Amino acid sequence: MVEQVVRQVALEYLGRRGNGAAPAPTLTVMASARHMHICREDMDVLFGPGTELTVYKDLYQAGNFAANEKVTIIGPRSRLISNLRILGPMRKQSQIELAFTDAISLGFDDIPVRLSGNLAGSPGAIIMGPKGSIQLKEGIIRAAIHVHMNPTEAAYFGVRQGDMMKLRVGGEAGVTFNKVHVRIDPASRLNVHMDTDEANACGLHLTKDIELLK
Repeated sequence: MVEQVVRQVALEYLGRRGNGAAPAPTLTVMASARHMHICREDMDVLFGPGTELTVYKDLYQAGNFAANEKVTIIGPRSRLISNLRILGPMRKQSQIELAFTDAISLGFDDIPVRLSGNLAGSPGAIIMGPKGSIQLKEGIIRAAIHVHMNPTEAAYFGVRQGDMMKLRVGGEAGVTFNKVHVRIDPASRLNVHMDTDEANACGLHLTKDIELLK
């Protein structure tokens, strides 16, 4: 029975490939280090009225970039992390994305795992820039692991906005992530973002054996 099932699945797969089915899209998985997204109002306070972010390096997703501008974050126990890089472009609300190890070093006992922009009820901190400082009332999160894709790629995998997928990372420290949030946008390229804790745990830099699963 197992042999029959395997044969049937193989024949269906080969049939799809023979009928000109689209090839699998290229998957890129990246570790996202701690960073800040900033709004216009906070930019004015931290760096001076009317200042703009300047490009240090373009990122994988079109229109996004690492900026030259950096800030210092001060945690609840007066511990700090300096040289926290800002990513552009500017957003409607400032937020900071940390790995859990970063949060512990700052004195946070826990930070919520959220998708970017979902900030309600998250903790805040003091943020210092070269021209001033702000008290960020909320906005510090651990970013949930997620995959960016465009509608064509979403159709290939058979997923919709907000669905969950799995990411299998092989190698000596193989790990399967079971809650990879799907984010679909016409301008996106197929790309999984995880934080540095997750990347280190699975030995991401040591393996090319990676698979995205519905």
